[in-house]
Amino acid sequence: MILCILGRQPELGLTELESLYPGKVTRFGSEAALVNIDHLDIQNLGGSQKAARVVYNLYNAKVSEISHKIIDSYSKRAIRKDLSKLTIGISAYNTNIKITQIKKIGAAIKFNAKKLGGTVRIIPNNDPVLNTATSHHNKLGLRENKKEIIIIQHNSRTIIAESIGAQNITALAKRDQTRPKRDAFVGMLPPKLALMMYNMAIGKSQSILNKKLNQPAILDPFCGTGVILQEAYLRGAKIYGTDLNPKMVNYTQQNIAWLTKSQAYKLHIQQGDATIHTWNYANELNAVICETYLGQPFNSTPNPTKLEQVKGNCNNIISNFLKNIHPQINQKTALCIAIPAWRDTEFNTIHRLPLIKYIDKLGYNLHNKNPLLYFRENQIVARDILILTKIKSR
Repeated sequence: MILCILGRQPELGLTELESLYPGKVTRFGSEAALVNIDHLDIQNLGGSQKAARVVYNLYNAKVSEISHKIIDSYSKRAIRKDLSKLTIGISAYNTNIKITQIKKIGAAIKFNAKKLGGTVRIIPNNDPVLNTATSHHNKLGLRENKKEIIIIQHNSRTIIAESIGAQNITALAKRDQTRPKRDAFVGMLPPKLALMMYNMAIGKSQSILNKKLNQPAILDPFCGTGVILQEAYLRGAKIYGTDLNPKMVNYTQQNIAWLTKSQAYKLHIQQGDATIHTWNYANELNAVICETYLGQPFNSTPNPTKLEQVKGNCNNIISNFLKNIHPQINQKTALCIAIPAWRDTEFNTIHRLPLIKYIDKLGYNLHNKNPLLYFRENQIVARDILILTKIKSR
């Protein structure tokens, strides 16, 4: 059993896991999920910060019982002859364990290990939870002698798990910030969200086909600077992209050439208006994944007249895109698309596009019934994630 610590917007991470591992995912409190599998590569997930293998399940456990289990197990591990110096971090999620108690657990492991002839380095805690950067930079979970002990509670159940890795934030930042072409004006899709969307679409496609896809064919018809295509390529996908703006086509071509160290994909990325374009390969696609037109950016909530104008424009473009691609893709193609939604921060409400209410009339099933929104606290325009498939012909 694998425990995943979900990201800043946990509903997205949970949906990603449920898409990849249907029927095997159980929510565990507000911050985590349990996945009933033997192995998981955290680097293939965008919406989970850490992954850990469940070691102990305790019920109605007191802090003293939890502490004893950890101290006994990891003090003995420190004297294993096949391991060099043991490095341990401790994180407690959603528990009543105070930081002073976490420090006492660490000190006890170190003291007992020394008595037994072993050595342990304990990573100091400033908070009950080690942040992802600390876990990643200390390589916790990546080596047998570098471990993070994760304690998490939900209702009467306490899980003690041992890390198998943290999200590689260094690699994600590098792919985002060092690629040759970026453009803040058209918006910059975070690689983590691109990866989540890829997994949601491919997971749905695999469920339809009832088999694993080793080299799925994917299209981004609003490819922008190519973030989705980059993440798809790194997962072994055959990638295709189009964009209305020739400048964006050039940017994507350059970014993919930088990533792949090859010009091989240049012909796969072409200029095209998604509302009228014909993709000759569309029938062979396993997934369509894109961030559609989000409209103009706002620094504050627009007035109702302006909002209706922008909503109408976006709704028209995206509806026309969905109508255009519908007859071209096959029944087993999954779509994961990001469309705009507008946050009213004063009244804590969300304004979504009208097309969501008549998505069936456009010929699609919507598989996520609850909104999946991605945004930062200061953003007015959120990304509203839709997972779609074609309605079967009667």
